[in-house]
Amino acid sequence: MSGSPGTKSVEVKPSINLSGTAKDAKEAPPLGMVDIGESQRAYIFRVSLPGVCKPQCNVKLDVRVDGRVEIEGLVQDSEFLTNHASNKYKPKVQELAPPGNFNVSFNLPGRVDPRLVSPTFRNTGILEVVVMKHTLPTVQPVNPGTPVTTHF
Repeated sequence: MSGSPGTKSVEVKPSINLSGTAKDAKEAPPLGMVDIGESQRAYIFRVSLPGVCKPQCNVKLDVRVDGRVEIEGLVQDSEFLTNHASNKYKPKVQELAPPGNFNVSFNLPGRVDPRLVSPTFRNTGILEVVVMKHTLPTVQPVNPGTPVTTHF
């Protein structure tokens, strides 16, 4: 650990709210798990979205000036199970998020510029987003409730 003697590095976990199928997932890889990193000028976050398919990826990303992030989308039924199962599929074990709508929301550590968002949705079911930190002087009024929405 670096720093002067007597100082401790404290890791703070973000408060994450899950609803829909994100809340129903019981085991890994859970839908909606979030990693947040920070550089001098930006935040990067990665969100686990297993079951969200890239070709028909219907995910909405809202990033607000105050650092609030909201992600909404749909986990679809498995195409493999639909095409290959002769009988109606009945899960014996439910480790991934079941099909349906989900919502993941959390706060970044600080204010951001929601116009400068660079999202990438990986084939692995990971949404990676870089968003630049807020650089406007604090004397300028900024409405923290105005999101910039990105659809994939």
